[in-house]
Amino acid sequence: MSQVSTPPPDIAGKPAGIAQPLGAGAVTALVGFTSSFAVVLSGLRAVGASPAQAASGLLILCFTQGIGILLLSFRYRIPITLAWSTPGAALLASTGLVAGGWAGAVAAFVVTGVLIVITGLWQRLGSLVAAIPVPIAQAMLAGVLVPLCLAPVQALRTSPAVVVPVIVVWLVLQRFAPKWAVLVAFATAAAGTGIDIVVNNRHLEVSAMVPTVEWTVPQWHWQAVIGIAVPLYIVTMASQNIPGVAVMRSFDFQVPWRPAMLVTGIGTVLGAAAGGHAINLAAISAALAAAPSASPDPRRRWIAAATAGACYLVLGLASAALVTLIAAAPAGTIETVAGLALLATLAAALTGTLSDPSHRMAALVTFLVAASGTTLFGIGGAFWALVAGLVVRRFLPTGT
Repeated sequence: MSQVSTPPPDIAGKPAGIAQPLGAGAVTALVGFTSSFAVVLSGLRAVGASPAQAASGLLILCFTQGIGILLLSFRYRIPITLAWSTPGAALLASTGLVAGGWAGAVAAFVVTGVLIVITGLWQRLGSLVAAIPVPIAQAMLAGVLVPLCLAPVQALRTSPAVVVPVIVVWLVLQRFAPKWAVLVAFATAAAGTGIDIVVNNRHLEVSAMVPTVEWTVPQWHWQAVIGIAVPLYIVTMASQNIPGVAVMRSFDFQVPWRPAMLVTGIGTVLGAAAGGHAINLAAISAALAAAPSASPDPRRRWIAAATAGACYLVLGLASAALVTLIAAAPAGTIETVAGLALLATLAAALTGTLSDPSHRMAALVTFLVAASGTTLFGIGGAFWALVAGLVVRRFLPTGT
């Protein structure tokens, strides 16, 4: 007869309670949302979404990942957390309009979700993605991120009165409280926007702050599928799902791969028509719910994940208000917050790009093509960057 072990005590010597994982879950959702929602909005707007459609996309992403977290954490009793694809949103921002406009992009989102579902059902597809050299995948991501991370510098020319305080606040928080740097930077941007609205006596459309879902019928264009769906799938798998599994393993949790891919893939398909580009396993923010800081008892950490899922449902209701505020912001404000939020990701991607001497030249070519933003035959630069990197790797001898 098996025995149930007593939960380990907390620091005070008392049994581990529920308050700690509840608090950790709330922080997980808050950090995950505030650190990158600006990137999501920039990406959706870049591929043709109207402000209402972008707000709908942010809302449905919060709902699908929140529901997905609740399903997986309750079913498996481990702290599985999901997130939207931040690298994928950055990819959209660099891709811009594609064939079919916003409806074409929505069709590409559906294809991305289908590919994720197939990955869960067919191991070979996941193995093919994993076989792409890490430096080349990281180089594609780094090239996509460069234009976005230049936005804070470029915005200094257009809206210095708002942008300079945002950058200064972000820099100070990076020194003393880096976890909250992007959140406080956004709060500073919101305050600056509010002042600008009052000073210039501009009208803020309050009715647009009510959360709504904007449905879009997908329009199928092969250029959009190749230019968005393929690189979006690859960057989501390589930069989110595979690292997400590794982060969970580092805390002795085994992610149920097939159910996780099915939940995120189906969630992406269902959310696409409302503007959601992709959801996936959380990578960096996964540690907030899976680490001992969430609870000294590993068996209670799933509560932190479930709390994060519930919080995402609440945060989604703020999407329309955020988009309305951003629409009234001076030029370059939201791009500044998004660029600052992506600097750490860019640094990690650049490190991965040059880490392996045997792939360095191929990775460098990949980076340059992605950063150029070149579009050929209606297909964005991220796809061509991947193709160029793989061709160079195949052509050049190992170690070049």
